[in-house]
Amino acid sequence: MTPLRILVTSAGRRVELVNCFRSVAAKLGVEIRILACDMQPATSAACHAAEAAFAVPPADDPNYASAVFEICRREDVVLAVPTIDPELLPLSLAHEQFRSVGCEIAVSGPELIGMARDKLATAHFLSTHGIPSPRTVTAEAAISAPAKWQWPTFVKPRHGSAGRLVRAVDRFDEIDATREPMIVQEFLRGTEFTVNLFFDRSGALRCAIPHERLAVRAGEVEKGITRRCEALTTIARSLAIELPQPRGALCFQAMVDQDGAASVFEINARFGGGYPLAH
Repeated sequence: MTPLRILVTSAGRRVELVNCFRSVAAKLGVEIRILACDMQPATSAACHAAEAAFAVPPADDPNYASAVFEICRREDVVLAVPTIDPELLPLSLAHEQFRSVGCEIAVSGPELIGMARDKLATAHFLSTHGIPSPRTVTAEAAISAPAKWQWPTFVKPRHGSAGRLVRAVDRFDEIDATREPMIVQEFLRGTEFTVNLFFDRSGALRCAIPHERLAVRAGEVEKGITRRCEALTTIARSLAIELPQPRGALCFQAMVDQDGAASVFEINARFGGGYPLAH
């Protein structure tokens, strides 16, 4: 049989993700060929771990999705696996184009991606659907009513990722909302978890695996341990009902307090950096 070809996009340091696909293929007795693409394949560890690697434009380049599509068409790729936030929307919008050449993209629908990329929209979605989550408002709204907040409180970019500019503050004059939109969020105390989710092609949740985040670097888990947590799996089942067009791997981050109550503060519409912990 011809090996099934899988393309990991924005491959970067995702060597363990590449190895996860290989280990599953070996268990299933399926021959695969892992391809990878990145802006600079020569400096990408995952590109070196792949059977072949390709250079592509930045994910925010208008030609990015076309460049990835051309690789998939030319190399007969059957599955493309996005790994970073900026590429999710352009690849999701091109989902049917990829399917026309027999390639499935492990990416959710545009509505879900748009919500997950906007932390204020995420907070509104969670609140609207009764998912436990911290109080979240724009920086401007918080600054206009400081008496309504307890300290410390959490500040982060509305459209940020990788832990950029996320911090706790003790007063609102520490917030600079002039450079980009910022949000203020209730400070949560407890144990931080990521819950890895996997949805099949029909949008059905197949599994939800929590792991405790023991050490974090640049917003992604560096050390962690999987733990069963009924509060988190209950939330996962509730989310699965409400999420619009979930497909493939997603994850959400939550804090579990000393009484076992969980509160969700972020959704990522992609493979999380700690996915190998759940593998």
